[in-house]
Amino acid sequence: MRSSTWPLVLACVALGALACRETEVSARSPGQSATTSVRVDAQPEVTPSAEPRASASAEPEPAAPWPRREPAPVVTDWCIDRVRTLEQGACYVLPSRPSSDLLVYLHGIVPPTPSSVQKTNFQTVVANASERAGVVALIPRGNVGLAPKGHEKWWGWPTTGPSYRRLGPELVERIRTQRKHLEDVVGVTFSRVMVAGSSSGAYFATAIALHGAMDEAHGFGAMSGGAGYRTEELATLRPRPFYVGFGSHDSVAGSARALGKLLTDAGWPVRVAAHPLPHGAREVYLDEAFSHWGVEGGAEQ
Repeated sequence: MRSSTWPLVLACVALGALACRETEVSARSPGQSATTSVRVDAQPEVTPSAEPRASASAEPEPAAPWPRREPAPVVTDWCIDRVRTLEQGACYVLPSRPSSDLLVYLHGIVPPTPSSVQKTNFQTVVANASERAGVVALIPRGNVGLAPKGHEKWWGWPTTGPSYRRLGPELVERIRTQRKHLEDVVGVTFSRVMVAGSSSGAYFATAIALHGAMDEAHGFGAMSGGAGYRTEELATLRPRPFYVGFGSHDSVAGSARALGKLLTDAGWPVRVAAHPLPHGAREVYLDEAFSHWGVEGGAEQ
């Protein structure tokens, strides 16, 4: 290398070293005797918060499925298309949102045919009223041979003292088993249970109440049926809201009013309502009953 080129090389090396040094800014305030060097590329220190903030866009917890599962497929002609099939002898109805309220509805006498006016009417009534009130409904089937004379092969419930003592406890246990099955299906434990029925089912629901056979029940209802008679258990039972609804010209009107008086005298909260309707299940009875039982979706009293 020529000696004349050394000054140029040394200058380049010096300039390169200077460019690689961190930039410094000399700042001197009045009274300061020294120069303070400040890093231009330094970042301010950040103290992390004790807990990280929740993201504003965090997704809510997914809702539990309703129902939790579907029961195993069952072939039965007991349940009409309007309701769901739980098992061979029981249907159920679900409101649009989860509910821990359960209505057990006991039907009147029903012919043993795949379709009938009686079955279609009462199951439609139960479905419409319970969905409107936001209540789950269980619709169990009674036994053959319990209907009045001339209807021996129809489905019905025990309505007399002897038939209740003979079959009532077994039927109540069957309903409890069906309730547990339904709780497993929907994934909810029912905290409030109401028992009601129309015609034959009204007499059986009344017998259940007067004998204290379902002490877990929150309320009872008798529609187009029900008879008042004293039982040994009545004086020891905890009073529950009881709804009595019937047609003003129905042949059961007298016994329905007697039932209301018996329960009122025993200190039960009772609502007796007569409507200009024929015998049978009607939505207005259930609407009023839900309200009397304190169900939020029930009709105004």
